[in-house]
This record gives sequence, structure tokens and C-alpha cells, in this order.
Amino acid sequence: METELSNPKTKSQMKNANSHVWKFFIYSMIGIFMFFIPITLNGQSSIMIDHIVSGLRHLLGNVVPYYLLLIIMIGGLYPFIKGNWKETIVTTVFSFLKLLGVVIAFMVYFNLGPAFIFDPNMGPFLFNSLVTPVGLLVPIGSVFLALLVGYGLLEFIGVIMKPVMRPIFQTPGRSAIDAVASFVGSYSVGILITNRIFKEGKYSMKEAAIIVTGFSTVSVTFMIVVAKALDLMSMWAIYFWTSFIITFVVTAITVRIWPIRNMSNEYYQGVRREKDAYDKPLLKTAWKEAMEAAASAPSIFENVKQNLKDGVLMTMSILPSIMSIGLIGLVLVEYTPVFDWLAYLFYPFTAILGLPEAMLTAKATSVGIVEMFLPSMVVTEAALMTKFIIGVVSVSGIIFFSALVPCILSTDIPITIRQMVIIWFERTVLALILVTPIAYLLF
Repeated sequence: METELSNPKTKSQMKNANSHVWKFFIYSMIGIFMFFIPITLNGQSSIMIDHIVSGLRHLLGNVVPYYLLLIIMIGGLYPFIKGNWKETIVTTVFSFLKLLGVVIAFMVYFNLGPAFIFDPNMGPFLFNSLVTPVGLLVPIGSVFLALLVGYGLLEFIGVIMKPVMRPIFQTPGRSAIDAVASFVGSYSVGILITNRIFKEGKYSMKEAAIIVTGFSTVSVTFMIVVAKALDLMSMWAIYFWTSFIITFVVTAITVRIWPIRNMSNEYYQGVRREKDAYDKPLLKTAWKEAMEAAASAPSIFENVKQNLKDGVLMTMSILPSIMSIGLIGLVLVEYTPVFDWLAYLFYPFTAILGLPEAMLTAKATSVGIVEMFLPSMVVTEAALMTKFIIGVVSVSGIIFFSALVPCILSTDIPITIRQMVIIWFERTVLALILVTPIAYLLF
């Protein structure tokens, strides 16, 4: 009688299983290497993604600005081409701000317009120090994110994290996927996932609000931009893990205080579709889900193509906003006392914590509500300790008006601008308190 092992069907199944294991380990390891393992090239210690971007920037030279201008122009026109610019008041405002970003970008590059725009700390800083690295990092990073999150690693981590999500963050186990997806991928994708699951009746209103305000931080690729602007790439691993841990510790605290604590536990349209549960043994379940994800994953070509498309669309959305909202924020910082006044909200905390540049840190902290890159601009000449603190706080604050707030407001999750501003303030203060002792230990 033919044994089971000699059965062609069984052999085929074993071959497929081995293929899934291979995809899980090889692709995930490449993704981890590209994003998390610092190496030294040409005397510079950084992660491989950053080395690739630096090499590409050097290779392409004068072509890069024209690529950026093209992306900015398409991004500014995109809402009007799609016709969604007038869906809401917020959408309309941000659509016109993107158009303004197109105008400012062309003015900066071709040296046209008011003199204040050409101050090295204004338009040129935005274009050279933020728009250029973001415009290259996000599309290139999205290609390698396909390897990091597309072949089972995300599901494996998500299942392993399930038992801690409810007691620590008061959210279902599946929210671990949203958290990891946002941190290593895109907050916009994380928010879209959250909104879909919320509408399916699998998250309550409170749970959805916790996830979009507590997990939807900027991705690894954006953190690289912040680290480069603050000269922190030499200590990238410390910066990344400090930001990662503090972000989620802050979330664990804010879910237990107002306003999140008092949010409704009702479900979308009053219907709860699924109870939160996880299977045991946990490791076996995690491996099973990882293999299922690897099995159902598209080909590497299709995966990279889709991720690259998402990365380009995100780049188109972000670059015009950086030029317009970034410049408005810098003008307010440089030429008005607005953020000097707002800094006094944070100065008592920075002073009590004994920070060496307490007022500067308070001012940088206050501008984070406008755009998460702006705090980095305020402290470019500060001490390394101050840069490290601001780098972590700007990531851990999560909420900012240039992109995340309109993204949340476009969902069905019932959270107001007022609530988001309060949550941002709470998160920022808590992040300051938590990062300061770490900074003193490091510096």
C-alpha cells in the first residue's frame, strides 16, 4: 500500500508548507535588517534604509528637487482631481492648504516671493531637511515594509501580544495588529483598519478612540526623518525603542483618565459582532496565523507594487502639507508670540523636571500640535539631550493637525477635535515626564 509520505498530494502540501516557512523567515528577516539593524558605511552609522536613501540622493543629484516638485504638485491637485475636496469643511481647508504648499514649494525652489520665505530656517529648511528625506524615505521604505509586514510577522506579533492588550490598554487582542501596523507601517493605514473593524461591530466607540489616539503614531520611516533632523541616527536603536516603549506606556495611562475613561462603550449602530478571545497555546496559534498570512500573501512583486503605490499616495498627501502647514507653523514660531504663550502650559513641567533648556523644550513641545516635525525644527541648535527628549515627545504625542486629525475626522469614530487636543496635551506631558530620567541616564 502506498504510504502517506509517498502520496504526491502530501508531498505537494509539505512543499507548500516549507515555502510558507521560507517566506516568513527570509522576508521578515530582510525587513527587520532594513529597518532595525544599524550598520556603518562610509563612516556613517545608520540603518540600511537610510543608507539607500542617502546613496540615491547623491546618485540622482539635481534630479531629486524636480521629482519632489512633481510629487508636491500632483499631491496638491489630487483632492480636486478626485473631487473629494469638498466632502467636509476640514477636507476643504486641508485641500486648499495643499494647494498653498504647491505654491510655496515652487517659490522656494525658484527663489520667488517674499524674502522671509528664503530664510535658511524657513522655506529652504522645510524643502531640504524635511520634504527631501520624506519624499525619498516613504516610497523606498514602503517597498521594504512589504517584506516586514506582508508575510506573517505582523500576525505572529499580534497574536503573541493579545493577552496583554485588554489588561494594559483596555482594547481587544486584535488591536495589537493596528498598533504594530501603525508603528512599522502607516498611521493612515492603521486608522483605516480601525475604522473598518469599528464599523464591523468589533470595536466599541471607546476602544476605537483608544486605538486611533494611542497607537496611530508616525511610522518608522517618519521617525528616521525626525532622527536625521536631530542628529540622532548614531543612536537610532536607543531612540526608536525609547519612543516605542514610552508611546505605549503613555497610552496605557491615558485610557484610564478623562476624556477617554468616560467615552461610550457602545458599538457602531448598537451592534456587537464578535467577542474578544484568543486561542491557547499562544505560540502555536501565533505560528498558525503567521503561516496562514504567508500562504495568503500575494507574490513579492504584487506586494511591493501595492505598498509602493500606498507609499507614493501618502507622500503626495504629506509633502504639500509640510510646505504649507510647516511654513505657517514656523512663521508663528519665529514672528509671533503665539507659541511663546503656549509654551507656558508646558514650562512648569520642564522646569520641575530640571531640564537644562526648559523654556526652549516647552516651546518646542507646544508646536507639536500643529505638525509633528515642527518641534525638531525648534531645537536644531540645542544640546543633544534636548534633541533626544523632543524627538521622543514629538512621536509619543501622536496627535497633530497637519495630517492625523483630518484623517481621524474622516472616519466614523465619534471623537471631537476638543477631545483630541486634550488627549494630545495629556500625552505630551506624560511623555515629558517619562523620557526625562532616561535622557539623564543617557546624557
